[in-house]
Amino acid sequence: MKIGLIDVDSHNFPNLCLMKLSAYHKAKGHTVEWWNTKERYDLVYKSRVFTDTYSKDTITVTNAEQVIFGGTGYDTKNRLPPEVEHSYPDYSIYPQFFGIAYGFLSRGCPRNCGFCIVSGKEGRKSVKVADLSEFWKWQPEIKSMDANLLACPDHENLIEQLIRSRAWVDFSQGLDIRLVNRDNVSLLNRVRIKAVHFAWDNPDEDLTGYFQRFLDLTAIKSSRQRRVYVLTNYGSTHEQDLYRVNTLRAMGFDPYVMIYERPTAPPVTRHLQRWVNNKRLFYAVPRFEDYIPGRKEV
Repeated sequence: MKIGLIDVDSHNFPNLCLMKLSAYHKAKGHTVEWWNTKERYDLVYKSRVFTDTYSKDTITVTNAEQVIFGGTGYDTKNRLPPEVEHSYPDYSIYPQFFGIAYGFLSRGCPRNCGFCIVSGKEGRKSVKVADLSEFWKWQPEIKSMDANLLACPDHENLIEQLIRSRAWVDFSQGLDIRLVNRDNVSLLNRVRIKAVHFAWDNPDEDLTGYFQRFLDLTAIKSSRQRRVYVLTNYGSTHEQDLYRVNTLRAMGFDPYVMIYERPTAPPVTRHLQRWVNNKRLFYAVPRFEDYIPGRKEV
């Protein structure tokens, strides 16, 4: 069989499903390549992570016997067959990300946040789904894609696997700051951490105590390694967005502004995202009228 792959909306990040599908088909002796309009295919996989809000699917396939659509951008209910899900990823199809291992040790999240699809798609309980060896073979860097690793009952064992790897680890999707404690931070202190991400999504929930507890326990010295996603345009006011950004910076964290449903966001929120994420100097401003989009930045 000749297999074509289409990564519909890659955003500087490899498509893990396509890597697993490529590995599975190559193991069966099939020819696998990126889809080309000039070729003919028995089967083409189109994988899409994001919906139309963030990216459009403008690709029409007319040169294949069969086309399979997959990914949360199409349907949150579709799943890879177990034999594909547990295939070691074919990292060769993304040579630009050479030396980095991507994967999930756990799936699911108990939080069930309204803006997030994880609980609905993967379940409201975080459970172990793989050992590190399923997607890592001595790469110097690991990107953990778990939605809520610390909520998993097996998280200590999984963190110990990361420790033993001696690879640099980026907890890219965020650890739950509300679940940090002396025991799991002690384990995290033994991981070679490239970056740890948290999130402060709900402006009505004061997380400063949890962030301070992490600071008291962590061995991470650089604020650039202590990153926090700040969700905006989801029930928050501009003042609340500023408060979270400024509070995190004052505590020694690196905030990263995320915009929910970006097309509906007011200009002031989009300007805030550009200003904060570009790491420009940001003044603590207690009042809305003191923040004027488009003013001269220093």
